[in-house]
Amino acid sequence: MPADHTPASTIEWPTWLVWALIWGIWAALLGSYGSLPVWLSTPLLILLLAWYMSFQHELTHGHPTRSATLNRLIGLPPLAIWYPFDTYKADHLKHHDDAHLTEPGVDTESNYITPAQAATMGAVALWLYQSQRTVLGRLLIGPAIVNVSLWTRTARAVAAGDWGVLKVWAVHLPLVALLLWALDRYTALSAWHYCFGIAYPALGLAMLRSLYEHRPGLLPAHRTVINEAAAPWRLLYLNNNYHVVHHAYPQEPWYRIPALYAAERAAWQAGNGGFVLPGYLHLIRHFAWRPVDNPVLAADATAPRRSAAKPAVAPAKP
Repeated sequence: MPADHTPASTIEWPTWLVWALIWGIWAALLGSYGSLPVWLSTPLLILLLAWYMSFQHELTHGHPTRSATLNRLIGLPPLAIWYPFDTYKADHLKHHDDAHLTEPGVDTESNYITPAQAATMGAVALWLYQSQRTVLGRLLIGPAIVNVSLWTRTARAVAAGDWGVLKVWAVHLPLVALLLWALDRYTALSAWHYCFGIAYPALGLAMLRSLYEHRPGLLPAHRTVINEAAAPWRLLYLNNNYHVVHHAYPQEPWYRIPALYAAERAAWQAGNGGFVLPGYLHLIRHFAWRPVDNPVLAADATAPRRSAAKPAVAPAKP
């Protein structure tokens, strides 16, 4: 699905502003930690790190500069600790194979497993998968599952002789160590609290966005959501709630997405089969502990298929 690229001469001021705000607020909160109440500073840092992960998503798609090298350098600082930027970028760009969204073993961000996979799992492993279809499971257990999965995948690659996967960690881990040393040396915030009391829940909050971002379906065009979230959520996730628009035009910067959606709202909703949510509070109210759907693909009639069907063409840009 073709997308117009932002002209090379354009300076993406809104994205640079987000970058400046993240670093400025992060430094201010760390510098004042201890003088502000913990009940205020900790939630603000959690929100900020979740926002940083949304910013890193923009970097994977070529923003705010046209230089992949510069964008990578901007995204490498591990403010959110847990997930290496290089791994996230590689996995996320593979996810943008829209013809295979949600397919287990193909989509790198799939939330689903096949009946055959489920049959080989123990009760605990299956329960953990099911927990990820709930808001609380996503927030509380999701970051641990993501990290264990990443570490397991890395260990298996090394065991198979693929030592190249360690290059990512050779960059990420020293940066994490430097960050944690600086926190211990120059702030009143402990490394333990930053990792588990701030970065861990921040990853859970970032993962809430993708709780019901995609669903199985015979037509690839019907697998991606439109979440008509309120303004604070849209800012937190940098308009990635309009996810079908992002998948149609992945090279568009975050601040152009709302106008693209608003110009052809009815067409977008018809194009994705009416897969529309009224906001993230709707998910929290209705699916806090009740699964939004079943992670086990129930039957061929509803499972995604590797068909030749192409995603529907997005509405033309105004």
